[in-house]
Amino acid sequence: MNAEARRGARVIDPYEMLNVEREADEAAIKAAYRKLAKSEHPDAGGDADRFAKMSACYELLKDPVRRKVYDDTGYDPQLAEPTDLKGLMVLESLVNDMILDEREPGSFDPVASLRRKLTDDILKARFHILELERHRGRVRKHIDRLGKRPEADVLGSMLRARTQSITDAIRASETQIQAIERAYSMLDGYSYEMEHVNDDEIELPKAAE
Repeated sequence: MNAEARRGARVIDPYEMLNVEREADEAAIKAAYRKLAKSEHPDAGGDADRFAKMSACYELLKDPVRRKVYDDTGYDPQLAEPTDLKGLMVLESLVNDMILDEREPGSFDPVASLRRKLTDDILKARFHILELERHRGRVRKHIDRLGKRPEADVLGSMLRARTQSITDAIRASETQIQAIERAYSMLDGYSYEMEHVNDDEIELPKAAE
């Protein structure tokens, strides 16, 4: 992962989290973790989320392979923010399409294609939300217009359940849009070198005889 990608994904800095130098050896890292754990552990009044992140950082730095990968790339999937992970999952599926494209590299711009696909997906998701909101509005109007209801109110219960299902679908679409937007932002800074084609290499259509 290059510098642009590292800037695009927010990852916890394990050295900063444990307050150790990048050249720290295993003993120094273990000592720093134990010192912080005394005050950061939830049983000692520390924040559970922060302690979990601190422990994840320690697990990374004590693993020589993961630490080397992080030092070389500035990235580790287990230390990435949840939003970034969702964005990476969106990009991964599109990158697979890019790899499987049979066109000659340099004959098309795959980065621009990724951006167009993400933009289209955002528009489709927003349109889907509008449709769901309209549908939910119609269901709510039916509920408001129901007259005398029996004690069990089976019909009302069904309509209210349908409203909740639509609301859940809207939230899911909104979460998906956030993931797609994060994936799009991860493409910031990337460009793609196209194969230069001379004018005399372009084959013009033959004139009709």
